[in-house]
Amino acid sequence: MNTSPTSRRRFLAGAGALGAVGAASLMSGCVASGSGGGSTAQSKGGTVSLQSNLSSPQAKKAMEDLVAAFDKRGGAKASLNTVASETFRTQLPTYLTSANPPDLLTWYPGSVANAYSDKNLLLDVDDIWTKPELSGYSDALKKLCTDDKGRKVFVPASYYWWGVFYKKSNFAKWDVQEPKTWDEFLALCRKLKTKGVAPIGLGAGADTAWVASAWFDYFDIRINGAQYHRDLLAGKHSFTDPQVHKVFDTWSEALPYFDPNGTALSFQDATTALLNNRTGMMLIGTFFADAAPKDQLGDLDFFRFPVIDPAMPLVEEGPTDGYFASAHTHHQAEVKELMRYLATAEAQEIYLKGSSGTSIPTNPTAKDSGTPLVKKGRAMIESAADVTQFFNRDSSDALQPTADTALTKFLAKPKEITSILSNWQRDAQKIWSQ
Repeated sequence: MNTSPTSRRRFLAGAGALGAVGAASLMSGCVASGSGGGSTAQSKGGTVSLQSNLSSPQAKKAMEDLVAAFDKRGGAKASLNTVASETFRTQLPTYLTSANPPDLLTWYPGSVANAYSDKNLLLDVDDIWTKPELSGYSDALKKLCTDDKGRKVFVPASYYWWGVFYKKSNFAKWDVQEPKTWDEFLALCRKLKTKGVAPIGLGAGADTAWVASAWFDYFDIRINGAQYHRDLLAGKHSFTDPQVHKVFDTWSEALPYFDPNGTALSFQDATTALLNNRTGMMLIGTFFADAAPKDQLGDLDFFRFPVIDPAMPLVEEGPTDGYFASAHTHHQAEVKELMRYLATAEAQEIYLKGSSGTSIPTNPTAKDSGTPLVKKGRAMIESAADVTQFFNRDSSDALQPTADTALTKFLAKPKEITSILSNWQRDAQKIWSQ
């Protein structure tokens, strides 16, 4: 792809708010397999069940506001069922294969939707993409939501970014600045350690071990590049490759600066530790702000993951969120009515207003929160040479537990990395060969 800043800005301007995921990088993460367009016998009327994994207090309230606004319009009605995020992820295959599944579900495009589409579990919603609510969406988004048979199976609602977050007041108090390179980052860690805080919070404990995958993703794309990373997650390379060993060699340099409780605390508790000044910074997605008091959001800032190899193009993680529907819904017409509404600027702005407001809407006419934090995040994504989604989004939900196991073992016993990677490759191969 053409990665010059000027051409990229022009592309993104035409692509709308989610221009970042219009990068050629995301095209390889598009839904890429068949989708079930059929359904069991349809009932007329009835309430659409919306199963949501947005369980942080602010996000849950925002979804409730969204459903209430939809219901007030007249026509179809919706009911919201919110499930803890990790429970949702593990139960998603069950939801979709159930004889009486939820009609609509929050989730995301990419290889995960690919897997469900391939099993004929997702509803073909190609027809709603011709409606006014979605007609202005970018070609990049259309492609992201389309399977390889040309059928659209997803409606996107927002995207967000990952970064190393910190409190501006603390950096000012500690007289430190944002690092740009890996050496500067390690120097910052050394200085923060003298302040009596753990330099790096993690939050890979409890049910959020997947947070550690962000560190793996970023090391891999900074050292080996986005294409190698995607190919690795697709089984085209081995986790025992020298390139992967280099990832962990570099990561090991930062291990002395991680919070010793990093694999004991969930990301929500790690957020609290950051806000209470027990840790100095944290690599996390902006969703973490939904677990933070709104009056503290103004003190949060972030910097991009440091440059390790200056010759490697800057790639960022910019995951897309939205909705897909069960192919076995009994309320196709009502589901599609709700999905059309969720694609509108009105709906996406309602969600942003009720949540932390740190995500960016996908509707090209929707306004984001306009805060300095969001402006900075959008600029980082739009200037990136490429954009990845996240470990399981670029691979599969089935592969994520293999990463959770390998990475938590590495954090506990880094000297055993050779056997850890061998076991990871063995476990991953079982998933790839299915």
